Parts: sequence; structure tokens; C-alpha cells
Amino acid sequence: MKGWWSSPPTMADRHPHPVAVRLGYLALLPFVVGAAAVLITRGAAQDHAAAALSAYAATVVSFLGGIHWGFGFRTSEPPASLFLWGVVPSLAAWAGLQLPMAAALALHAAVLSACFLVDCAVYPRQDAAGWLPLRSRLTAIAVLSCLLGALGVLHAR
Repeated sequence: MKGWWSSPPTMADRHPHPVAVRLGYLALLPFVVGAAAVLITRGAAQDHAAAALSAYAATVVSFLGGIHWGFGFRTSEPPASLFLWGVVPSLAAWAGLQLPMAAALALHAAVLSACFLVDCAVYPRQDAAGWLPLRSRLTAIAVLSCLLGALGVLHAR
């Protein structure tokens, strides 16, 4: 039995906060709705849906990079790699926004996947491994949505 004398659980020992879980799943709504809109519309409506999906994916990718800066802020001697990696997703997301829509959505899917793979290595070292199961589910749906959106754009051309 744990009492006041025992050390508090680390983030790896805890499950994500229930509010974070709900918000994480709610954050998938623009991915799923955006992909569906790209698949069922054509013309200007499809272009708008693809651009909105791409912009949202870029926003999420930037958020995922920013988490690494948060890890770096928690210690007085953080590894520079946390800050370096933290800007890579944002730069890749910005680059994606310059591309034609199918390529942009494919790049966002690749960057979302890369973020997850990096996080699988970094989170355990930051006592945040408990977040990885949720991250895997959220990432899978976000990546699938971006890929479906890219295919929808390609199919319409």
C-alpha cells in the first residue's frame, strides 16, 4: 500500500488525465470530418476541405514538436536535442503548406508518423511513456485521415 512516505508516481506510471483523453479524441474531429469532406466533395468545396485539413494537420504537427520544448523546460540541463527536434515538425508542417494539396497531406501524414516514432524514444526518457498508447491511437487516425484526404484529392484530378 502506498502512503505519504512513498514517492509519487511518475508520469510513466500514470494514465493520461481523463480530460486530456477526451480532448485528444475531440481533436480528431477536424481530421475525420476533413478527410470525409475531401472524399465526398469536388471542385472548390474539395479544395477548401483539403486546405482546411492540411492547415489543421500542420497545427497539430507543430503542437507535437512543442511538447519537446516543454520537456526541455522541466530541467536545468536539458539535452539540446529536445529543442532541436521541437522545431523540426513546425518547419516540416510549414513546408507542407507550400505544396500542392495531395503532396501536403502525404507529407503531414509522414511527419505525424515521424513525430510518433521520435516520441516512442523520447517519452520513456521523460517519464511520459504512459501517454504513448493514447498517442498511438490518435496518430493512427490522424495519419489515416491525411492519407485518405490525399487520395481523395488525387482521385478527383
